Amino acid sequence: MTATAPRLRTTASRSLTRLLLVTVALLGALFAGAVPASAHAALTGSDPKEGSVVATAPAQVALTFSEGVALDANSIRVLDPTGKRSDTAELVNLCSGDVVKYGVRLRTGIPNGTYTVAWQAISADSHPVSGAFTFSIGAPSATTAVVPTQAVGGGLVGALYGIARYAAYGGFVLLTGGAAFVLACWRRGATVGPVQRVVVGGWLTMTAATLAMLLLRTPYTGSGKLSDAFDLNGLRAVLETKPGAALISRLLLLGAAALFVSVLFGAYVKREDEAEKKDLTFGLAIGGAVVAAGLAATWALAEHASTGLQPGIAMPVDVLHLLAVAAWLGGLVTLLVVLYRSPGIERAAVLRFSRIAFWSVAVLAATGVYQSWRQVGTWSALVDTAYGQLLLVKVGLVAVLVGTASVSRRWTARLSEHTAPEADAALVVEERASEPVTVPDDGKDAKRAAQLARQQAALSTAREKRIRDADPERTGLRRTVLAEAGVAVVLLAVTTVLTSTEPARTQEAVDKAKAGSQVAVADRPVDIRLPFDTGGQNGKGTVELALDPGRTGSNDLRVSLEDPAGKPKDAPEVKVSFTLAAKSVGPLPVVPDRVAAGQWKASGVQIPMAGDWQISVTVRTSEIDETTVDKNVKIG
Repeated sequence: MTATAPRLRTTASRSLTRLLLVTVALLGALFAGAVPASAHAALTGSDPKEGSVVATAPAQVALTFSEGVALDANSIRVLDPTGKRSDTAELVNLCSGDVVKYGVRLRTGIPNGTYTVAWQAISADSHPVSGAFTFSIGAPSATTAVVPTQAVGGGLVGALYGIARYAAYGGFVLLTGGAAFVLACWRRGATVGPVQRVVVGGWLTMTAATLAMLLLRTPYTGSGKLSDAFDLNGLRAVLETKPGAALISRLLLLGAAALFVSVLFGAYVKREDEAEKKDLTFGLAIGGAVVAAGLAATWALAEHASTGLQPGIAMPVDVLHLLAVAAWLGGLVTLLVVLYRSPGIERAAVLRFSRIAFWSVAVLAATGVYQSWRQVGTWSALVDTAYGQLLLVKVGLVAVLVGTASVSRRWTARLSEHTAPEADAALVVEERASEPVTVPDDGKDAKRAAQLARQQAALSTAREKRIRDADPERTGLRRTVLAEAGVAVVLLAVTTVLTSTEPARTQEAVDKAKAGSQVAVADRPVDIRLPFDTGGQNGKGTVELALDPGRTGSNDLRVSLEDPAGKPKDAPEVKVSFTLAAKSVGPLPVVPDRVAAGQWKASGVQIPMAGDWQISVTVRTSEIDETTVDKNVKIG
């Protein structure tokens, strides 16, 4: 009876349990100290407010954003009811302290009516954002202004840019993880063709994807037309932006990576002196780590980590996160290719990768928790926002991946208990290389020679496959590693989508701003009841006020009085006023008309902007008996 495997399984189980406990503790500590932050710019306010009605034309329209944005003269357009521009295309920087605010001046003498504000910007994390809203001057009117129905960054160009983004991540994982697997786990892999193809394929994929993103950047953040990808003026403008600089830096680093790969699969392979090879290994490891960290930094410096809460900590954490992903998943793909295409890998190499994968997962857990707290902030955001929901999917996939990896670790541990077929596999390769191809003496039957060569190659391949399949532990490891790689591909796709999704913190901040005083979204009348007492004879009663539809713009006002018995109560005079103290607006007086005993009505009552309004009702029951009652009501 062998106790080795169960003991290793118990050790792995305990390690996984400790990792889960540490992760839960970090989650609790980080979420407990959460404070507001944001990334992925969003519009949090405007002046005039969305849906508001202003008495006179403002001098300018101003927009407030959740983070720094890049704008130009055409980023904010104000369209009149006929669809013509009413602004001067003069961008005004109104930023002050932490407030990110920009405006555009309006032309003088513009007529009353409903105006449409269409805006487009590039957020500090490189993602394009856009939107539109309306406000009215004097009174609302019909409008024929047309704004783009497709959000910036969407359509065919958006899809192509997303594919390029995914390919860039995938190429980085294969390039970095494959090279790390060779240097840290299996140095003999530098001579193996399939391993070389993984690393070189990663470099080619990442280079092509980076070039595609650079060309697509102009239409992705602007017109959305694929033909603009070759606009040289647009490309020049992109190079002056932070994302453009990051992409150019990535290309330069890929040049250094090309040199690294050529040395790894060239001079390194040819070294026979062990001392020289050891020194070269050390140099390649240091140089490769620097290049890999630089490539990872091109994402950290231009995307979510570079803005919002604690960017000075978030960027190096993001670099560590990407390097851990590459070491784990890139090494996993390389191992999978080796197990299927080159069965002669040493058991020690698989064990070394298993240890590296474990520590990579530990780094991923720690950095992932920090990133999640930074972008989510609250427990409710995990289920109430698209970002939070995607994050839960990602966590679930990571859990599946860790579970599958634990099975792989068990197969890896069992490899040490069996004789691996490295020698037999090598012998097969040597036999295949040394077996001569029989060619007829006359040298004319080329077809026969080719057929014999194919038969011999097929026999050798079949023999290699039989040797591989004869080791059940190695077969089991191949299957579990294949399952890991499949989950990893899906995980990488979810991660790519996550990087282009508005973080939960920003979404919640925008929702709170809208719910507070910015957007007129009420769909039912304001209805309040207040007791009053004028102090005179029969001076007590109840006033009921209804404001329909109870939002900014024009409203119908109804007021009714009741005596203590609930019957209609008449009065010589009833007046109403509206005051928005936060904006120093009002009191705006309204004198409703009496329509019946105890009932008054007014039409066209204008509420110019959303906010926390104080509604005051003055009731006079005699020449000298009068009182005013009021209540604060959120309108819009």
